[in-house]
Amino acid sequence: MNFRTKARKSPEVDITPLIDVVFLLLIFFMVSTTFEHESQILIELPEATGEEIQREKQQLDITINIAGTFFVDQREVVNTEMETLKMAISKAIGDRGNIPVIINADARTPHQSVMTAMDAASQLGLTKMTFSAHKPALE
Repeated sequence: MNFRTKARKSPEVDITPLIDVVFLLLIFFMVSTTFEHESQILIELPEATGEEIQREKQQLDITINIAGTFFVDQREVVNTEMETLKMAISKAIGDRGNIPVIINADARTPHQSVMTAMDAASQLGLTKMTFSAHKPALE
């Protein structure tokens, strides 16, 4: 008769499946996360209440800073002349047709600059225009 107890193995936890699940979750969140579109141009948008619209994949952003300088898709336009702005817009849209135009104008931008941007876009056949604004803070 053998009265000796067998040596027990210490319990082991296999963490390989746990690591696999963590990596899969990490990949899922990285792929499904949307990042907010941030502009590198410093402008203070005016306040407005209203419905928020969804950004489209193909759109043209015209940004106007406080000095009235134009930026077409984050690229500065050489001067504030209508013809220069029209050339910059036509170069940015290429052959994409009538894409939506979003005008991001600083709250203190001269009204003439906004009208110039709208006029240049409409002369090129761009008729879908909207303005960016931010919602006022709730008090």
